[in-house]
Amino acid sequence: MSIAEVYDLPPARKPLVPPQPPRAPENMGTLARMRAMRESAIGTWGQKAYEEDVIKGRFFGRSSFILNTPDAIRHVLVDNYENYTRTPTGFRVLRPMLGQGLLIAEGRAWKHQRRTLAPAFTPRAVSMLIPHMLAVTDETIAALKGKVGQTIDLRETMQRMTLEIAGRTMFSLGMGHHGATLRDFVMEYAGKLARPHLLDLALPLWWPTLRDLRRAHFRKRWTAFVAMLMAERRAAGKNAGAPPHDLFELMEAARDPETGKAFSDAQLGDEVATMILAGHETTATALFWALYLLALEPETQDAVAAEARAQPAGAPLDVERLKFTRAVVDETVRLYPPAFLVARAAYGADIVAGLSVKPRDVILIAPWLLHRHEKLWRDPNAFIPQRFMAPSPPPDRFAYLPFGAGPRVCIGAHFALVEATLALARLTSEFRIELKETTPVIPVGVVTTQPDHAPAFVIKPR
Repeated sequence: MSIAEVYDLPPARKPLVPPQPPRAPENMGTLARMRAMRESAIGTWGQKAYEEDVIKGRFFGRSSFILNTPDAIRHVLVDNYENYTRTPTGFRVLRPMLGQGLLIAEGRAWKHQRRTLAPAFTPRAVSMLIPHMLAVTDETIAALKGKVGQTIDLRETMQRMTLEIAGRTMFSLGMGHHGATLRDFVMEYAGKLARPHLLDLALPLWWPTLRDLRRAHFRKRWTAFVAMLMAERRAAGKNAGAPPHDLFELMEAARDPETGKAFSDAQLGDEVATMILAGHETTATALFWALYLLALEPETQDAVAAEARAQPAGAPLDVERLKFTRAVVDETVRLYPPAFLVARAAYGADIVAGLSVKPRDVILIAPWLLHRHEKLWRDPNAFIPQRFMAPSPPPDRFAYLPFGAGPRVCIGAHFALVEATLALARLTSEFRIELKETTPVIPVGVVTTQPDHAPAFVIKPR
């Protein structure tokens, strides 16, 4: 059967295959790989990584394993997940921004945080935050109407919009006064301190580097800023007897269901930082790539817009009825998973995919590779949202990991998918989005799957 028949596409239409980085040569040396990694980890993988089940290598005297089989991934992320922790490089890069928050915590601390935060991210709790999402999206649309026909940077626009949504859903406060400062913090860290240096990879965690000292100075400024945001939210107060109406109230009121313990101010600050940063940047990245793909394929963009416009006039968008839009989001984060790499270090010996893993060996699970693996997907590099709609079968749970899997699956996955689906529907229902340039946009993997440049878009009213 042809691809058009498999996914019920118009017979004459070929699926879009968006630009992608070149595959690395298989004989790339260690130093060349290290240099390439500083620019983009995605560019360090050769063709075999997209074809073979396991890629075994060496990494500073330790074995490394890239896993591309669902059974092996399930073993590491679910069956024996307590045997695997973040690598020293991961701790080095993320701790200055996220402290001891949920994304970084291990062991008992992680279990306490996960249990305590879980009620704030249930579908019911997220539905309470949808008005914030829609309000900010509509404000963004109103501002964009003044730029119709002009060249615009939708990457920056999506970052500002999702940052504002993060601020409203976290604090019920607009980020007009602090949004620029918050974005400066994010861009400063991503541009100067988040890229792993050779010493970050080679030295043990307890041996500080000059870059670690810069990160420590950054963390001091960053935590003071987050504390100021928390103080401002507390000063705003809350309605006596009313249920919580933002994430901060939910998190401040949260108690560990087993111990009754609340978060300390320091812990709460790390959780706030984690939710704002992990939430806004990953969703902004997913929305940018979705808009880029829809600009490359106008027919699909028109279908998304028609689905949104088919909802009752004057009523808020119902995310449950946006089936095709959600499939576009799912396919976008397959092709461009915001978190492109999960790196774990083995605590004890194990057997994975029939191979012996020793303590401190490195396990790599790369959604970028997994989602484009030739054994797991038909036409893996093509943009086909229909693969996420009936009658197509759902993908294997451990072959599709835009938000991870197992006990440490991203707690904000539902929040992010609702936000991205609603925003994409509203934007495309108001505007026809076109690319102003023909230069291919190549994804690079640094902290998230980012574009190599911000392309120029133009928007037109529908």
